[in-house]
Amino acid sequence: MDFRQLETFVMVVKLKSFSKAAQKLYLTQPTVTSHIQSLEEELGTILLNRFGKQVTTTGAGNLLYDYALEMIHMKNMAQFDLSAYNGKIQGHLSISASSIPRHYMLPELLKKFISEYPDISFSVTERDSKKVVENILCGDTDFGLIGAKFSNQYLDYIEILEDRLCIIAPNNSDFPWENDSFIDKDFLLSQKLLLREKGSGTRRIVESTFLNKELDRDSLNLISYVEDAEAIKKFVEAGIGVSFMSEKAVKREVELGLLKRYYLENLEFKRDFYFVYHNRRELSPLSKRFRDFILEKSGICQKTE
Repeated sequence: MDFRQLETFVMVVKLKSFSKAAQKLYLTQPTVTSHIQSLEEELGTILLNRFGKQVTTTGAGNLLYDYALEMIHMKNMAQFDLSAYNGKIQGHLSISASSIPRHYMLPELLKKFISEYPDISFSVTERDSKKVVENILCGDTDFGLIGAKFSNQYLDYIEILEDRLCIIAPNNSDFPWENDSFIDKDFLLSQKLLLREKGSGTRRIVESTFLNKELDRDSLNLISYVEDAEAIKKFVEAGIGVSFMSEKAVKREVELGLLKRYYLENLEFKRDFYFVYHNRRELSPLSKRFRDFILEKSGICQKTE
């Protein structure tokens, strides 16, 4: 079997589209079709069902997909190890991360990683925590950096950093208390509240903390769900409402006097950030190197394969 054909097959399965796979691989659509047909002829079976623009795998296609991922992985490992043997580590690192790791962890980590491995390239895709997990499970990405755990037998999580949520408020006369003051929950109930979208790690920890304390979430005056943390900060700064946010995400705005930072009395919102990956699939060699680098920089000892 030709590796190019296997890579084309894997991309068509992931994207469920011949045309999207062609764009991703910088091939023409007839070339993608030819690769799939050649594979099917060599194996003597139909791998993909084609119903108009809809593409699904057959039983044989499902079986080949897992082997194809493993064969491509083995090829990548060989190339990586040979490059390392020759003193030059190359490759492309694809990172999926939720908003807080993407904005406030990755820049410094990648700066240090690239200083050690200057011949690599990288891309960073922002997804909420739930979407990152979905992408890992379906094979679209090797790993992710997220702020919430989603229980699944095929996922392993490694804690890399602890985070604490605070309440952010506009810096105006309605909020006269000093930064880092503790406020009563009744005050929060009197305020208009903005939260992140469903699937966000921030929203997940807020809702679970209220539930654990047997507090009624419906008593909160929720006026909006917003997908972007930066947009929430701007809305709060404009006086539209208050919100929960990572301490790391508002450090600059608090120092500049754009926002106020508070905490709730007798109620603490803490969470961990995780490196998450599929435990039935091998990480690519470069992804494994990046994982070990993160653990080292985070001061975490982890036995690696």
